[in-house]
Amino acid sequence: MNKKTIWVLIILFFFILGLVVLLSMVYSFFRPEKVEVANNAYLEIKLDGRLDDYNAGPQLTDFFQGKIMSLYDTWLNLKKASRDPRIKAVVLRFGLLEADWAKMNELREAILEFRKSGKPAIAYFEEAPDADQEYYLASACDKIIIHPLGWLGLNGLAAEIPFFKGTLDKLGIKAEFEHIEKYKTAYNQFTETGFTPEHKEMMESIYRDFFETYLNTISSARKVKPEKMKELIDRGSFQAQEALKAGLVDGLAYEDNLFAEAGYKKLPELTKITNEKYASLNPEVFGLNRGQKLALIFASGAIINGEGQMVALGSETFTRWIRKAAADRSVAAIVVRVDSPGGSALGSDVIWHEMLMARKEKPVVVSMSGLAGSGGYWISLAGNYIIAQPQTLTGSIGVISGKFSFAGLMQKLGIKTEKIVFGKEADAYSIYREFTPEERAALKNQIRIIYQQFLERVATARNLPVEEVDRIGQGRVWTGHQALELKLVDQLGGLDTAINVAKKLAGIPAEQAVRLVVWPKKRKLFDLFLGKQTELQELIYYSEMMNVYSRIMRVLAQPAVWSLMPIFRY
Repeated sequence: MNKKTIWVLIILFFFILGLVVLLSMVYSFFRPEKVEVANNAYLEIKLDGRLDDYNAGPQLTDFFQGKIMSLYDTWLNLKKASRDPRIKAVVLRFGLLEADWAKMNELREAILEFRKSGKPAIAYFEEAPDADQEYYLASACDKIIIHPLGWLGLNGLAAEIPFFKGTLDKLGIKAEFEHIEKYKTAYNQFTETGFTPEHKEMMESIYRDFFETYLNTISSARKVKPEKMKELIDRGSFQAQEALKAGLVDGLAYEDNLFAEAGYKKLPELTKITNEKYASLNPEVFGLNRGQKLALIFASGAIINGEGQMVALGSETFTRWIRKAAADRSVAAIVVRVDSPGGSALGSDVIWHEMLMARKEKPVVVSMSGLAGSGGYWISLAGNYIIAQPQTLTGSIGVISGKFSFAGLMQKLGIKTEKIVFGKEADAYSIYREFTPEERAALKNQIRIIYQQFLERVATARNLPVEEVDRIGQGRVWTGHQALELKLVDQLGGLDTAINVAKKLAGIPAEQAVRLVVWPKKRKLFDLFLGKQTELQELIYYSEMMNVYSRIMRVLAQPAVWSLMPIFRY
């Protein structure tokens, strides 16, 4: 055996050894634990990091940043905890939470429902310098406790939107987009140097509605007049003693003295079980998830035509899910949970059509989460009934299309492009030149046709005149509360409300339990390695955040017509 062969064998041996070690580490991280709940326990729900509507299962990124608990998992855990005699209390422990106001309201409603069991719910803060969303949720608890050296910031609401046109101008990049209509601001960050009057009017309207809901809710919960609470918010920052004196919290405590300081000294010593571990317990043990079946389908992410990707909702992927639910005779009704800013107009219409087909078989109820605008609202129109949270961002009935032209940048860099064109418009969407006036006019006409179809879809579904839909459309984003007044949705509420409506439409008695059949199906550990090669490559080579932005930008760079909401930062 020559030296070259020996070296190849050595390298191969260490490669296989390293792969085995890596797989064993991943398996040990993801393998299901045998969960034991102490007879006297409390459920700790740590709210830190991103809060998604639903998590389909393990991802390799979990290995680097920890497992991500979804809103759905936490919602279900609270239902289990309310029935589990071993769980004596729930503690919400706040970190740096990334979530929208609608998801906060969904959890808030779940906490209030849990409290009907007679068990206490306690909110615990340590350092929270910008905690308006967290405090909104915490106000649903029996008690709010803060660390003796803690810091609580109630600063109010603010929106900061960067505009990049000045930068693009310096680089020689031009954003060429046509939109319908004046409130359709999805690409204003690239085409404007600041707010247009309509953009500013829309943003102020949304945040004013959010703030009024926030102010009135926490004032009522803390038994403080709104005027007084507004003064406290204007003050902004509170050290622990100041927060206690102002009535914003009920006590100061270290974690090990939390229950006694909260006034529950008669409780026995309690053992903590985490939200992640408790999620592995079967809800059927507690009398939940039994009875007739309801399908719960999560429509999350930007909408694209074709197969879904990690951060996008594919029309073909969703079509498979809803067809299975519609064809399953044991499924009495379908609840579609929408959390999407929209995307491809074509992909949205494909999903809309398939939901209409499903309606011929059984009731379809739409439950809106944080985002259900543009294409997200388009697909919602197919439901028999639409339910939104007061803070859901919806509407945005409008269309946008265009491209980025890099002609100026190419010139600055001294890059010359030569082209061969067969067909007058063959290079219309080329990034190396700008649209001609005729091409812009044709593009505007194309998206106007799509907009008219959007208006007609809304008018038919919501029983409104087309002219009225056009008046409230124009690309404008509305809160769920505003959308109810405009008849764009039927009711305010969360997932529980949607399930109750679905039961009613399916003829299931209100008091009868139901079994939720959820799509997408939960992934198993080995699905990470036995699934599609492209999915595995993405998981290995991209961090989750980079994957989000790269996928969205690649999708948006395609020549297509979009029904997409503007970007909101909370």
